[in-house]
Parts: sequence; structure tokens; C-alpha cells
Amino acid sequence: MSDLEVRVARPADWSQIWPFFAGIIRDGETYAYPDGLTSDEAQVLWLEPDPGHAVVAVDGDQVVGSAKMGPNRPGRGAHVGTASFMVSPEARGRGVGRLLGEHVVAWHREQGYRAIQFNAVVETNTAAVALWCSLGFQIIGTVPEAFDSRSHGLVGLHVMYLKL
Repeated sequence: MSDLEVRVARPADWSQIWPFFAGIIRDGETYAYPDGLTSDEAQVLWLEPDPGHAVVAVDGDQVVGSAKMGPNRPGRGAHVGTASFMVSPEARGRGVGRLLGEHVVAWHREQGYRAIQFNAVVETNTAAVALWCSLGFQIIGTVPEAFDSRSHGLVGLHVMYLKL
């Protein structure tokens, strides 16, 4: 992946994001988005307007992952950011998630956020949990049985935090 880079997502990128987005949701292991989202509905959720911000990881002209980020809460909670990530199954294990994670942390710092809070990291998503911990996030709590994993049944959702 010699040409791997992160750039701002453009509406035209959605046609490459949607296939892996839809597959990840269909898998039922990592996101609580409703089943049956249309492409248009999903695009509104993922490529949200300011103060939201979305990026893609590209290898040449191929989108291999995406992240969205912005304030975790509005108003008096807007100094704490949040983010969501998706990596194409074909690109997993190639550093795309780490590249996106590092970009998201740097972006939040540049924007003046005080911290990043992930509200719902599925505890059985061990690769993501390990990645976030390696970037300095801590698990500050777990909501038991808050996610209905298609293959594991009811599992916990970690709340993860990084002070910036």
C-alpha cells in the first residue's frame, strides 16, 4: 500500500464506501445501525455536515476505509470528540485502521478538543479494542449486554476515553 493516504471524504466517494459499510452492518458484529438502511440513509449518517467531518483512507484511487468524527455531544459537551471507523474487509490487517485512528486523534487535537470518547466499542471487537488501547485510549466502563451481536448474542459495549 505504497500510496496509502487519508483525505477528506467527498460525496463521490460514497459509491466505494457503501459496499463495505453495508457489509459491516449486515455482519451485525460492530455497529448498532439498523438493518435495512438504504444507501441514501447511510450516507446521511456517515457523511454528516459540519461540525461533523468524514475522511477516507485511499490506496491510489481505491477507498479502503473511512472514519467520521466530530463532537460527542452538542453545546456544553462539544469539547469532547468522538469518531467511528470502517475498513474494507479486503484491506484489514494492512494498517488502515491505525492510519485512520492516528489521523482522527491528530484532527481532534488540531481542532482544540480536550478529549475523545468512544461511546460504544463492542467488547468482542478485540482488534478495535487493542488498536484503541495502543493509541492511548482507556476503557472507562462497560455497559453489560448492551449490544446484540449476531454471532455472540448479548455482549458489552465499552466506553473508551483518550485525554488530549
